[in-house]
This record gives sequence, C-alpha cells and structure tokens, in this order.
Amino acid sequence: MTHAVPTKGAGSARGGRDLSYQTHAVRFQHSLIQICPVSKRKGERLNRPNKQIGDMTNQSKILIKGGKVVNEDCTVIADVYIEDGLIKEIGLNLQIPGGVKIIDATDKLVLPGGIDTHTHMELEFMGTKAVDDFHTGTKAALAGGTTMILDFVIPQKGTSLLDAYERWRAMADSKVCCDYSLHVAVTWWSDTVKQEMETLVQEKGVNSFKMFMAYKDVFMLQDHELYAAFSQCKEVGAIAQVHAENGDLIAEAKIVGMSSVVYQCQFEGARRMISLGITGPEGHELCRPEEVEAEATQRAITIAHSVNCPLYVVHVMSKSAAKVVANARRNGRVVFGEPIAAGLGTDGTHYWHEDWAHAAGFVMGPPLRPDPSTPGYLMDLLANDDLSVTGTDNCTFSVCQKALGKDDFTKIPNGVNGVEDRMSVIWEKGVHSGKMDENRFVAVTSSNAAKIFNLYPRKGRIGKGSDADVVVWDPNATRTISAKTHHQAVDHNIFEGMVCHGLPVVTISRGKVVYEEGVLQATPGEGRFIARRPFPEFVYKRVKQREQVGKPTPVNRKPYEGEVISISSQNGTMRHGGRDLHQSSFTLSGDDDGVSSIPPHSSKRVLAPPGGKSSIAL
Repeated sequence: MTHAVPTKGAGSARGGRDLSYQTHAVRFQHSLIQICPVSKRKGERLNRPNKQIGDMTNQSKILIKGGKVVNEDCTVIADVYIEDGLIKEIGLNLQIPGGVKIIDATDKLVLPGGIDTHTHMELEFMGTKAVDDFHTGTKAALAGGTTMILDFVIPQKGTSLLDAYERWRAMADSKVCCDYSLHVAVTWWSDTVKQEMETLVQEKGVNSFKMFMAYKDVFMLQDHELYAAFSQCKEVGAIAQVHAENGDLIAEAKIVGMSSVVYQCQFEGARRMISLGITGPEGHELCRPEEVEAEATQRAITIAHSVNCPLYVVHVMSKSAAKVVANARRNGRVVFGEPIAAGLGTDGTHYWHEDWAHAAGFVMGPPLRPDPSTPGYLMDLLANDDLSVTGTDNCTFSVCQKALGKDDFTKIPNGVNGVEDRMSVIWEKGVHSGKMDENRFVAVTSSNAAKIFNLYPRKGRIGKGSDADVVVWDPNATRTISAKTHHQAVDHNIFEGMVCHGLPVVTISRGKVVYEEGVLQATPGEGRFIARRPFPEFVYKRVKQREQVGKPTPVNRKPYEGEVISISSQNGTMRHGGRDLHQSSFTLSGDDDGVSSIPPHSSKRVLAPPGGKSSIAL
C-alpha cells in the first residue's frame, strides 16, 4: 500500500513543530493472526491516584493520530485505531465511531511496546530478595515503554521444574501490570527433568529453557548434561538458553543455596584477591575475567551445533564473548546474542569507584567490563545484527542489601536495574548516536524477541490484529535518569545522571492508556500470562531444513574380504582387528572408569641436532 502524505500544518495542539513528509511505500500485514491462549489469576487492584489520564472510564476505543508508525521493516505516516485491546485499523482518514479517546502523535513515533527478554522480579538470591517485585517492576517497565517482560523460573537443584513454575505463576499473576511470560531454568538433570520440560512445553506455554555453565554445585550443568538438555530442547521445539561462564575455571569451591541462606562464593581467585587486601567490588570483576565468558560461549555454541539445536546466549557482557557469537552467526550457526541495557549503557570502571556503595551497585554476573570501549562495541554488533535482542537482567537490591558484602565482595548480592530505562538507554546509545535507525531500534527492543519466542505478530508489531501494546515516542524530548525520579523500588540507579534524547510520552498496554505525560496509572493484575507455542518458525525453519538434508547416511560399498591382522594382547590371547578408539575410557575430566592391564612405558628422550629429524620412542 502506498500513501502520498501531504505536508502537515501547524503541528500538534500542544505546539508541535512543522514537518514535511514525502511519499512512503509501505507494506502492512492486514490478516488477522492466531491468538495464543492466555490465562489470568485475579488479584487485588490498586486505588487509582487522584490525577486521571484523560477519560479513564472508557478506554476501549483509542485513535492515535498523525504519528509515524515504525515497525522493524518499514515506517509510514498513519493513524492507528485501537478497540477492545487490539489494533483494528491502520491508515489515513479512518472512519471511526464516536466516543473515541484521541491521542495526537504529530511529530512523534508510534512503536510496538518493548519486550524485555530477561528479568528477575522478587528473586530470592544470596540470602535476600530483590526489591522490585512483579508489581513495581512491571509498573516501572510501562513507564519506560516496555509492555511485556519475560522472567525466569529458577528451581533449586533437585527440585521440580513444574512446582517452581507454579510458584512463579502464583507470585506474578495477581501483581503484573503488563503482560508477561516465563523462561524456566534447568538446574540439574535427570529423566524426571526431561519429562517435565516436555510437560512445560505442551501444557504450560513455556518454549525456552536456561542452562547455567557457572555456579558450580548449585545450578551448573556439566557438558554431557548440556548436551542432553539441548537435545531435549530441540526435541520439544524450545529455545536453549545459556548463562555462559566457565564454572570450572572460576573454580567455585562452595556455593550454598540461594534462598533463606547466605550465598557464599569462595574460590581460588577470590581468596587470592582477599589475600592481597582486595575485598571491595573491584575484586568481583578481577575474579571473573572475560576469557571465562568467551570460552563458555564458544563451548555452548559447539555443543548446540552438534545437536542442531538453536541457542540463545543471555547477557553477552564482553567484547570477547560478543565476537564468538558474531563469528558463529557468520559461520551459519543458529545462535542469538542478548546484550543488556547495563552492558550497552555503562561499564565496569565503576567497580573501582572510591565510594563503596556506588561501586557495589554495579555488581552483577557476568560483571560489567572495565574496558570503556565495550558498550560502544556491543552496540555496533547489535546495530549490525551480530547480536539480536536486548534485555536487562533486572534484579535489584538496595544499598543495605548490597552491604551484606561490605567486607567481602563475594557476598555482595548480584544484580542491577534496567527494566524502566532500557528503551531510553538504547535509543540514546544506538539511535541518537547514529549507530542504528528507528527500524532497527524496534527490532532489537521488541520484534526480534517476539519472533524468537513465538509471540510475533501478536507482539512486536504495529499491525492489524496485533495486541494493542503501543508506545508513542518523542525522539526530541530529553530526560535525565535518576533514582530520585524513577518508578522502581531500588534506591540507586546505575545510569544515574545520563541524559537521554528520546523517551515514551504515552504507553498503551492491552488497549488501555497506562502512562501519559508523566503520569503512571498501572493496575496490578491487569497483565496476563502469555503462553508461547513451540517450534517458532523464525528460529526452527533453518533447523528443520538442516535436519532433512544433513542427516548422515552410510556409504553403499562392497564388504571388505581381505586379510585382517591379529594382535596379541598381554595375556597371550588373540583378538582380531584394531582397538576401537570410540570405546576409549579416556575422559576430559580425567576420571578413569577402568584400570588398564597394560603397564606404563617409561619415555626415552632422543636428542637431535637443530633442524634434524627426531625419532621418539614410547
């Protein structure tokens, strides 16, 4: 559809600027989409504040007029009509019924609501609980232009994944102000876990599972367990996710459970730092260098590729790990990298700040990197599709909670904020800086996540039939991020003092205006759990094709009929054929499953002149 858009007049009723628009060739998806099942558990509702947003008595019909509608693949000047929680029409000069709330979007952008792919609301961790729960966290998300979060269910080792899922649903359903869904962590492996993964996919609307390569003896899976978990993900049509840090190289000697007890992380690197008198937050980064992140990322990609399983690497924090993901994608691997707002907006130099509370506020795992060029490098890869989506790893702890580690950095609760500021930070560092355009911004903040996790085009698109999760974005407005003005419960902000150009002025969630002109009016329990179907086409189309064409087949050849030598064993008996190296008892871990009957040989050192031929006998 092509619209020839005339020059606008005097701007908006609020005194907007003049803009002349040219003809835009645009394609919209007009077909209605299949709607995934949703469920809701009713909860209590907040008392509404005295100040109202427009006509709050009837918001089932909304018309957004005069804005630039931005999707990941196109931009067009158009009006957007919303009714009963869905986008009903898009175009110019729409014929609409009376009694409609009108939002003037002249000189502004109309975007799909943001999707934060990585949050931890009210998580019990390291002996305490995150201060942002599902109410305050999702309320803050809406103020920042995010209309859906994907949180993580994290069962303790040895416990039921299904039971943990039900606990998270019970925590969230009555509190969420926006839509949400759940990833589930696989923190141990057994046939029971394998079966529960299938049940979660088929009956509970889960299509993503996270495996830890760190936190040894608590969450960490060994390589053979990763292989099994990845295999099951592929079998049931789920996305395999990994926290990529080499737990063995970090060499955590002891980690105690995360709820109701104090988390202790005593490992060789930490002991060395503490022996040197380094007890502050800088020790956290020094003990987890980016090499351990890069190595684990490469190993996870290798294991996933051997299974032909799609892989999603959460919180890519370093240049080294990002390069691994980028190179894998260029080599055809089905892998997606997720940088987070913290890694894109700030860096790890703060760990060396003289104010302990300031430095501790940035402690998270994997840590922010002290190389100040890291955020810009990650943004470049994000802009060029080497990295795919953005989350926040939002897991907030107050200063007094962080102070659990005032004398020992290994006891500082790991986690930072971001759910409210992600959209503005990425616009500032990505679009305002000139690294990406508005369409790529939509892709990395919303539509790519919707495609990967099988929510598209219900979520992540301004299209006919899509959910009315919409943000009116002012690219010219500015704000200064501060803990004094943010809506999160945490008492500090890692982006404190950052001036952002571009911010949401209206947020619409499920067809209702929940944020307008600085006034937030979100109601707990208004959000819904969104079930996700397995085998998202965006991810699995290549996987299925490779499975069809890449299946190994035997060579049709005439059997060998010649002589086979005999080999004498040490006990004098004869056996035919050579040793089957596939049945070797050698293991990478150094474990010996059997005792060899062959005595060890002493080595013989053979000297040779420089450049000469050396012969070594065993």
